[in-house]
Amino acid sequence: METQPVDLPQGTLDLLILKTVASGPEHGWAIAKRIGKLSDEVLQIRQGSLYPALHRLERRGLIRARWGTSDNNRRARFYELTAAGKSRVEQETDQWSRLTLAVDAVLQAG
Repeated sequence: METQPVDLPQGTLDLLILKTVASGPEHGWAIAKRIGKLSDEVLQIRQGSLYPALHRLERRGLIRARWGTSDNNRRARFYELTAAGKSRVEQETDQWSRLTLAVDAVLQAG
């Protein structure tokens, strides 16, 4: 079965970004590529959505950015979780798990 990109529900992108950078600092393009790869390319994050989300998370104190050098030797901003971000990703991951189990139960009952 061929995978087709799907639109993310409101607020989901923030959780995906937080979860992705929980494993270590990454620059924006690498975050988008990792989300795509882990989802078998079903989730394709566009720059027009990614960077506003990164800036929003930074303003909220959930991630911080620092300048560094990417794998292809270019200057890039690397994003990492703050302590508040670690706490938030744990809370939201739990909430997401409960939500998806409940929705799946309703969908399977029909």
